[in-house]
Amino acid sequence: MVELKRNPTRAVRIGSITIGAGHPIAAQSMTATHTTDVAATIDQANALHAAGAGVVRIAVDSKSDAAALPAIRAGTQANLAIDLQENYRLAVDVAPHVDKLRYNPGHLYHHEPTKPWQDKVRFIADVAAKHDCAMRVGVNCGSVDPAKKEKFAEDDSIGPMLASALEHCELLDSIGFTRYAVSLKDSDPKKVIEVNRRFAEARPDVPLHLGVTEAGMPPDGIIKTRIAFEQLISRGIGDTVRVSLTVPNADKPEEIAAAQAILSDIAAGRVRSVVDYGLSSLNIISCPSCSRVENEAFIELAKQVKEMTAYAKDHAITIAVMGCRVNGPGETDDADLGLWCGPTHVNLKKRSAELGAYPYDAILPKLREELDKLIGGRS
Repeated sequence: MVELKRNPTRAVRIGSITIGAGHPIAAQSMTATHTTDVAATIDQANALHAAGAGVVRIAVDSKSDAAALPAIRAGTQANLAIDLQENYRLAVDVAPHVDKLRYNPGHLYHHEPTKPWQDKVRFIADVAAKHDCAMRVGVNCGSVDPAKKEKFAEDDSIGPMLASALEHCELLDSIGFTRYAVSLKDSDPKKVIEVNRRFAEARPDVPLHLGVTEAGMPPDGIIKTRIAFEQLISRGIGDTVRVSLTVPNADKPEEIAAAQAILSDIAAGRVRSVVDYGLSSLNIISCPSCSRVENEAFIELAKQVKEMTAYAKDHAITIAVMGCRVNGPGETDDADLGLWCGPTHVNLKKRSAELGAYPYDAILPKLREELDKLIGGRS
């Protein structure tokens, strides 16, 4: 075992565990069931808890999702975190039944757009404090507030994320709410390393949740995540982690097993040097299966995309396969080719340009056609 230096972060309690301040790094995952399917969600939360998850996150997108939480809470001992999406006011409905509230600064502007974001954060923090909840400020590369992006160069994706996270920390500190963690996620491991390194330099006191968003299927998704975790945790950065994998619902505990394996390797000193990752070969990113997926055919499609595009493995092309309307549109903008999946159709994009929507059984030929054009244009 090696002695790993840890950043001097403050302690943040999440239900029965505490992160930061030298406490063990906790692995977490997210249920992929529909939240309104109470029995299935309880079963998955318990499976993740049994696998060693310190925190289990559940998506709440509606009043009906929130209404399912009391029964879910009664059926599991897992520490529950809630992923608030556009409607920040759902915090009132969910906070009595969970241990942590997570919000995305980039999503706050969707609901009540004329209301200052500061007022919305104060509202969430007040609810969290009243109900003994921790909070996470979850910043994602594909859903940064447009007003924040306007202040940075078009090719600078790290600047807006970092500025947003620091701004939200400053506000929370100013109102006396310090029981929070921050996450800054991207699908590129090198960007995850850079943005978290810069944040930790600016705010070494704030616990960080680490993850590579849309890491994809095993083993690729595990490798991408390992690269980021090794380089950050070995520098003392990181207090909770998630390995986001595109796997069937029944296999979600694989995320916890993968996280624990990576953490064990780092603790044993089996840490690689920084890998020059993905610059000269095909890179397929896909989001983790979760309850926001509107058609589970997305998981099979991700596998089919990987198999079909194998012939292009030596080309520096990024293909993104997203499973829902929440993250899909924005987080495919930076990919050479992007697919985001709706209930009946798959939307095909070339960077930010829409190329059309196609049935699931018709998308692969269209994708190949566009991929061949890209390859032909670069040869």
